[in-house]
Amino acid sequence: MLDIAASVLALTALLAWVNQRWLKLPTTIGVMATSLALSLALVGLDAAGLATGLRADEERLVRSIDFSELLMQGMLSLLLFAGALHVDLKALRDYRWQVGVLAFVGTALSTLLVGLALWGALGALGLAVPLLACLLFGALISPTDPIAVIGMLKSAGAPRNLEVVIAGESLFNDGVGVVLFALLAEMALEGGTPAVSHAAALLAQEAGGGLLFGWALGALLCRLLRGVEAPSVAVLLTLAGVIGGYALANDLHVSGPLAMVVVGLMVGQAGRAGRLPADTQHHLAVFWELVDDVLNAVLFVLVGLEVITIRFPLGPAAAVGAALATIAIALAARWLTVGLPVTLARGASRLPAGAGGLLTWGGLRGGLSLALALSLPAGPWRETLIALTYAVVAFSILVQGLTFGRLVRVTLRSDA
Repeated sequence: MLDIAASVLALTALLAWVNQRWLKLPTTIGVMATSLALSLALVGLDAAGLATGLRADEERLVRSIDFSELLMQGMLSLLLFAGALHVDLKALRDYRWQVGVLAFVGTALSTLLVGLALWGALGALGLAVPLLACLLFGALISPTDPIAVIGMLKSAGAPRNLEVVIAGESLFNDGVGVVLFALLAEMALEGGTPAVSHAAALLAQEAGGGLLFGWALGALLCRLLRGVEAPSVAVLLTLAGVIGGYALANDLHVSGPLAMVVVGLMVGQAGRAGRLPADTQHHLAVFWELVDDVLNAVLFVLVGLEVITIRFPLGPAAAVGAALATIAIALAARWLTVGLPVTLARGASRLPAGAGGLLTWGGLRGGLSLALALSLPAGPWRETLIALTYAVVAFSILVQGLTFGRLVRVTLRSDA
């Protein structure tokens, strides 16, 4: 385990340095692009009869890491808390209805639309993937990844109200998507359809319980932090609250991701409202920003490396066709469930003109979608869905992430 951790950290540091020195891209995008390019180069060299040992070494390293377990049970709690810590809860309250509708209703509708459209598209391409498996894909690809989204928003220059809505929606639809995925995965494993009452009870327990548990833990953590002058004690309290709270949420069968979002929002707001000592607040902000940056870099290096393990059951032409169709479906579903409602209800949404398009293009998919895909139950369609997930994630980060800032500037200039 120590050798694996050392290898990943060393590679992450090297690729981050290369990006900082020459590429000068946002760190998450830069390290993913370079690790993806490295993996593809090794695949190409291996196909040419060269670097066979290097490709085998990388594949062995990647397969030794349980990406799904690492993210879902290790990194996710820390990343969600760190991301939520920087979101202004007071501003988020002003847009609570917009965020709530987009995160809860929009994610559920997108899951349905993506699942149905993908089922039809893959059937037309000769891939017999069951509808339930396509709905599982819809659940894992519909939530936008807060880790990727918040990193992108730091440098995009989006209007403050739009930034709050995009960040807030991505933080909450993450938990909603995980709950929907768990419900559909249970159906796939049991081979039946649960009663509506059972599904509603599970959603209420996971989502509602996660929000309530997060509020209770956040209130306790804020109270403990209020009189703490030693920064090291404050850091320890937040670490214990995040890691221990996430583990306890799992034991209570409530949504750990939603709980960590609420805790992060509450602790961040306590600092902004002056209820924490100034020195404590400063050190907490610095510590969690470093945690966020480092874990983000490691995560996206792993996402780039993961391509070496992806297998697609069809030939290159069919694989490209299926990937392009899936990317188009994911974007279309995002537009129909988020972009179009915001555009039609611009007055009620209180967002600037063009917000629908920005919300659509700014809905990045990242490590969370890939982690859920890798946790899919075994089946003849599993490798296909993992490959399609990777295609959407790669397009989302490398194309949408790199062009979002330019789209923001063009949209704002046209509205001026």
